[in-house]
Amino acid sequence: MRKVILLLLFLLTWSYSVKAQEFAIKTNLLYDALLTVNAGAEARLAPKWTFDLSGNFNAWTVNERRWRHWLAQPELRYWFCQEWQGHFVAAHGLVGQYNIGNMDFPNFNLLGNKLGDFKKHRYEGWYGGVGVAYGYSWIMSRHWNIEAEIGFGWVYSRATAYPCAECGTPEYKDKPVHYVGPTKAAINLVYTF
Repeated sequence: MRKVILLLLFLLTWSYSVKAQEFAIKTNLLYDALLTVNAGAEARLAPKWTFDLSGNFNAWTVNERRWRHWLAQPELRYWFCQEWQGHFVAAHGLVGQYNIGNMDFPNFNLLGNKLGDFKKHRYEGWYGGVGVAYGYSWIMSRHWNIEAEIGFGWVYSRATAYPCAECGTPEYKDKPVHYVGPTKAAINLVYTF
């Protein structure tokens, strides 16, 4: 997480020396609604090409429910019209860690685990993956945009499961898990420089 924060600080510092419409900062409103701290920075690389780096962090337990995680997601974007305007496609990577337990989810499969099991089990581990995405950016004013994006891809994870939400004795350790499905969902509030 320190590396992600240092990289974001570097990008923010670098932004002071760039020209107009060369750099943007953003927050994902969907993560904000889930009480997950997040930030993103995007820089213009060439005409119609930008590089986006976003990260999020959730380290708290609410009402004995644990959804602790961090995620870093670099992304290369191609804009069909102009940077930060209209349609874009992207390729992204993702890496992070999680510790989830005592969550009352519907019973469907995610990352090789039935989400209904999260009520009585706790899972912790790391993950990494790749994906592709499509998005659209609406210009609201000279500096403000709203951006929507959805991504699909593959994630590899190693998980350790505990038989109850608070137990410390593992049921299994370091189990490999493969997931194919949604890898990104965002409604970003964007400020361009």
